[in-house]
Amino acid sequence: MPNVYNYISQNKRNTVVIVVCFMIVISLIGYTFGELFDPGYGTFYMGIALIFSGISGFISFYNSDKIVLSISRAKEVPFGANPELHHLVENMCIAAGLPKPKIYMIEDTAKNAFATGRDPKHSTICFTSGIVYGLEKRELEGVVAHELSHIQNFDIRLMSIVSVLVGSVTLLADMFTRGILYGGRRKSSRSGELGGLLFLVGLVLLILSPIIATLIKLALSRQREFLADSSAALLTRYPKGLADALRKLSADQEILEAANGATAHMYITNPLKGRSFSSLFDSHPPVQERIARLESM
Repeated sequence: MPNVYNYISQNKRNTVVIVVCFMIVISLIGYTFGELFDPGYGTFYMGIALIFSGISGFISFYNSDKIVLSISRAKEVPFGANPELHHLVENMCIAAGLPKPKIYMIEDTAKNAFATGRDPKHSTICFTSGIVYGLEKRELEGVVAHELSHIQNFDIRLMSIVSVLVGSVTLLADMFTRGILYGGRRKSSRSGELGGLLFLVGLVLLILSPIIATLIKLALSRQREFLADSSAALLTRYPKGLADALRKLSADQEILEAANGATAHMYITNPLKGRSFSSLFDSHPPVQERIARLESM
């Protein structure tokens, strides 16, 4: 198992690298857009794109958790609404030496959960109603311990920011390509070969942007899930609890409607259940392999 403190430092560095890469991609999109629709002003549009990317990066750092929770249609769970869940999370936090995160819930019978936030002091664990009421206590403890490990390792910051930034890149690339398809041909004819080249760049962006977005998410190594599983087993002293939970989650074939391609990598197991190409570009390691590792402890 890698050194946890080295892993935390690596996650913090990866966050900076991803934000910088995001700003570069946005700047290139802005420059290409400017040269296509307003030849000679590509640099000006690139500057605007840099400002936009800087603001987006700032918002993502401080508000990515709120954005993700909003997208997921999650609601905060008051203590009085489910004291048993609050006590369970609080007990695991005491064992882990972490502050208690906020607790949110998605009303959906699909079984899943994720953690989000920018650091342990500003964190949230979000459960589906299906996982809360569908698992035994020891199994749910394993899930909570897994998510607390993501919080402790600063996986939450990296995963939340990637969700927002990847979504922004995909959205802008889509807007840019729509502009090319509906207006780019007329404008580009004025600038000859350059216009034709930029038109091709736009088409390439249309094709590659979903793939690039997926690859960025895959850059969040699958090893983080193995590490969180191992940390959870050490925390609960009962690897079987999480293994049994993963087995039930794997057997649940219900698609979580609140999840999408931008947030799927945050969940404890893939919530899309084979939608599109998710099985080919899955950011999660195979559940059976995770279970086997836990059972070998």
